[in-house]
Amino acid sequence: MHPDLEASLLHCRNLPSPPAIALQIIELAQDPDADLATAARVIAMDPALSARLLRVANSPLYAGRRRVETLAQATTMLGLNATLSLALGFSLARGLRATDGAAAEQERLWKRSVLSALAARLLGEHAGLERLEDLMLAGLLQDIGALALLQARPDAWLALQDGGRVPAPLEREREVLGDDHAAAGAWLARQWQLPDHLCDAIAASEGCPAPANAFQACVFASGAVATLWLADDDPDGALRTAAEARIEAGGIGGPGTLDSLLAQMASAAQGFGALFDMRIVQPAHLQAIIEQARELLVLRNLREIQEAARARREADASREHIRHLTEQARRDPLTGVYNRMQLEEALEREFAAASAAGQPLSIAFVDLDGFKQINDRHGHLVGDQVLRQFAQTLQRLLRSTDLVARYGGEEFLVVLAHSNEAAAARVLRRILEETARTPMAVVDGHPLYVTFSAGVASRDGHDSPFADARAMLQAADQALYLAKRRGRNQVGQHGQ
Repeated sequence: MHPDLEASLLHCRNLPSPPAIALQIIELAQDPDADLATAARVIAMDPALSARLLRVANSPLYAGRRRVETLAQATTMLGLNATLSLALGFSLARGLRATDGAAAEQERLWKRSVLSALAARLLGEHAGLERLEDLMLAGLLQDIGALALLQARPDAWLALQDGGRVPAPLEREREVLGDDHAAAGAWLARQWQLPDHLCDAIAASEGCPAPANAFQACVFASGAVATLWLADDDPDGALRTAAEARIEAGGIGGPGTLDSLLAQMASAAQGFGALFDMRIVQPAHLQAIIEQARELLVLRNLREIQEAARARREADASREHIRHLTEQARRDPLTGVYNRMQLEEALEREFAAASAAGQPLSIAFVDLDGFKQINDRHGHLVGDQVLRQFAQTLQRLLRSTDLVARYGGEEFLVVLAHSNEAAAARVLRRILEETARTPMAVVDGHPLYVTFSAGVASRDGHDSPFADARAMLQAADQALYLAKRRGRNQVGQHGQ
């Protein structure tokens, strides 16, 4: 900063300074070992500051389902960084407003600071940034240099403003004062030992130097938004264009961002201003823009709801499609019953469950008798029809808890949970009788009947002769072989 201006600020007796509570909060912010309990104790020393934190914790910015009743609850909900940033902002704000001098200009600067804090926070939300409280604090403090210059060089500062509500160009400030209010504010922030990211954001708040990151870009844009809000009018749209340009230059928004931001500010302004004991009036010259933006926000929200509903429908359809594909992969494409791979997985699972619970479990190999002759005499299409009809008959005659799978060719495997050997044999003989009465196809107007042979293997409770599921499969296969040797069309049992 220019030496002459620095000297003026150093020798100014009315220069804004942090109150004692703010100095303690600054020390806490720089202490890596600081915790919520320590912060709460410091804040509790100032009843007015404690009340403000409770108000902000219950405001729409943070309000949850349950009302916050105590300072401890507020600090816990907000977290350490947010608590310190908000407490510092509130305590500094009180100190900055306590100065003497030109009341009207001081009020203008203070309103601009509060509006900048709100705009910076909302821009940060739009840009997806974290530490929104730090953004709020940076927006609030970006004009401390202007407040300091108002105290140190009141005549020069007021002459620059010429009674208007639009800040003088920085070039004029540098020409008359030796430097601009952004540089003065950054210098003052460093004198107060504020964190570097706040000092840097204040220095870049007017674009010289240019913002180096999204945090600084939000602060840079917030000042122009606040200026637009406070202006009596904007007949040529210059202030609106300037605000849009800053938002787009910082990469934190595009066309339409400003209108949405103004609508959000209009909704939040009254409550936000109350946190700083200030009444924020909605500007008449922006009324139409804000109303239109509100309508667009409603439409956008409706569209987002519709898009979310469509996305849910698509996700449900995709899940159903995946489920269908998964189910298809588990099924035999000809008969519709489970395939061999799925059956082996299910058998392993059922065997483990039965072993753990000491429950009976039976399996049966089922093989159609003389199926090769059906293919040779009537063709494979008829053979396929026989396989499909037989598989459907099996499923119809079994319980829903039983499993049927095509093991290969004309061979099927049935898993009967909670069934001992005697019960399983009875079920298979009943199916054998029903199959003999049910035509599996019609060829040249004549019904085609089939028989089958089956081999059953079982484990009864804890006393099982089988070490694993594969041993059961081998036993059922041997029982089927015996049923075939004994003349087919019958049920063989392991060990008999």
